[in-house]
Amino acid sequence: MNRGRVRLPIGRWATCVLLFLYACHPSAFGQRGNPLSGTTPGAVPLVNVGGGAMEAQFGAMDFAQKILEQQARSANQSQKDRERQQGLVESGTLSVLDLAAPAKAVAEFNQATSLLRGQRSQEAIAHLQKAIAVYPKFVSAHNYLGLAYQDLDDAARAQSEFETAANLDDKFPGSFLNLGRLALSQNNFVVAGSQLQKAASLRPSDPAILTALAYAQHGNHQHREAIQTVARVHALQHPGMGNAHYVAAAAALALNDYPVAQGELTLFLQEDPANPLAATARHSLDILERNQKAGAAPAAAANQTPPSVSTQAPQNLANSDRLRLQLADLSEDAGTGGCDHCAETAATSAELSPEAASILNADRSSDSPAQWTIRKVVDEVAVFFGVTSGGHAITGLELSDMTVRDDNKAPERVLQFTSQSKLPLRLAVVIDTSGSVQSRFSFEKHAAAKFLQQMLTNSSDLGFVVGFAETPNVTQDFTGDHERLAAGVNKLTNNGGTALFDAVSFGCWKLAAYPERERVARVLVVLTDGEDNASHTSLRQTIRDEEATGVTVYTISTKEGRGDKTEADKVLQMLAERSGGEALFPGDIMALGRSFDKLRDQIRSRYLIAYKPGDFEPNGRYRTITIIAEKNGKHLQVHARKGYHARVEATAP
Repeated sequence: MNRGRVRLPIGRWATCVLLFLYACHPSAFGQRGNPLSGTTPGAVPLVNVGGGAMEAQFGAMDFAQKILEQQARSANQSQKDRERQQGLVESGTLSVLDLAAPAKAVAEFNQATSLLRGQRSQEAIAHLQKAIAVYPKFVSAHNYLGLAYQDLDDAARAQSEFETAANLDDKFPGSFLNLGRLALSQNNFVVAGSQLQKAASLRPSDPAILTALAYAQHGNHQHREAIQTVARVHALQHPGMGNAHYVAAAAALALNDYPVAQGELTLFLQEDPANPLAATARHSLDILERNQKAGAAPAAAANQTPPSVSTQAPQNLANSDRLRLQLADLSEDAGTGGCDHCAETAATSAELSPEAASILNADRSSDSPAQWTIRKVVDEVAVFFGVTSGGHAITGLELSDMTVRDDNKAPERVLQFTSQSKLPLRLAVVIDTSGSVQSRFSFEKHAAAKFLQQMLTNSSDLGFVVGFAETPNVTQDFTGDHERLAAGVNKLTNNGGTALFDAVSFGCWKLAAYPERERVARVLVVLTDGEDNASHTSLRQTIRDEEATGVTVYTISTKEGRGDKTEADKVLQMLAERSGGEALFPGDIMALGRSFDKLRDQIRSRYLIAYKPGDFEPNGRYRTITIIAEKNGKHLQVHARKGYHARVEATAP
């Protein structure tokens, strides 16, 4: 329900879609919409800027570790070895001090990086601390320790480690980059800009550093500087950094430079067409082009103030240690507010999804029918939920049949109660294309295509198709055309590992990023065996992403047979139930169609209730949601998410 800072977890793609926009509420932007929906700090998505720092270093570190080990084993190095070491230092991969790390410290460091790859940050910390105890000047160990603390939401310790690394070697850019990213995660654009300028001065041709710097400059209202920095990025080889052009487009809009904004949005779409924010970019381009043809300025853009690979499979993936650890990590988190930065991640949901939204309350400007002036933020909560009895969906309920408690208090006011079937549907179908589902893949594709056809029945409904193995692959973007969706399903090919958590997180943010003019229902259906073995995103973070985006997730297991419940089964249950959805276990291929039929009925029979919470404070604290349904004296079962994190008041830079 929030605005504010955004948590930047390590080793995961989803930092691509943080710091979202107020793009989608009709009362804010009038009939023609608002290009990019924002031109102020925090109003543009942060892609490959604030997070993924550790993941980006792993590839280089694989080779760097070999050099360190060799250094530790022998003092008699060849000229070629010394040249390689110097190259690693000059490339910013290693600090010159790291080359003196003894073998024992390197061994502890290597164990830690292996654990970090598996999202086991708490265990990695102990090994990194041992490495530093052996060799206190181990700059990379301090940086990785800071990243591990950041993953555990301990920003103070993370900052301390980054600063220690920077003080040890002020010529190593990675420490300043990490300090800058940490400051960005806290919306402290002044500090971020200062640290990133230091990193850029040391590595002036590093596109990741420059992209982060452009974001900080935009946040500091240095819009021309941000555009110039993105131009430097574009002049370099910058794969995966197309998001920089989105930052430049927002900066251009802040300057009312619409031709530059159009050019930057076009480059963004050319370089990263499958980005979750691609739909928003296309929407913004349409607005700019329409207004250009009409000879009118875009709708109040300057007047509004929006808020801111492949892995070898173990023998038993269904009960792997990896999944067991993910579930254990989730049980510790428990979704009950144990994470201060969960509120920061949930900050993004406010801007796009009424699921947990800070809704803009706006008055229309008297001198322009297409312009709106934002007056204040109204805190509202919207919850989609299902009601069943004996496993059968219950329809026809009235508000009088419901009791709602937010943080154990009655709402100040109920704003809306309606059937979800009356709202436009945004449906993502996410299909596991890994090798583990090969034998039944054709049948699954047929069932999924039929499901899409049956679900998207209204002209306002839209869906998209994603296949995933090691990475998500959009084979059909948002459309209501059944034939195109079926073709998207048919394009899916079968191979590779299983990055389930990455795919669910990707689908949630893509649903949230689509520009809307009214409240919509966002649903993600994932077809998989649940045997994740390749994700960079953790189960815990994926569930936080579900909460942040207000997406309801349903999972359909593709495993054959029923038998005992596996760790993979529990993962599918957690992904679904923590979002207010349900996990279905057909048990055999012939029952898959019936599961899709059941799911269709469940989605259509859900309800929406929107309310203003009582005694609300924008403190980032986790607030529980309890919904009780009774009809004719009979208690009914409610399927809803358990709570949300209150928005955080944005702090001035």
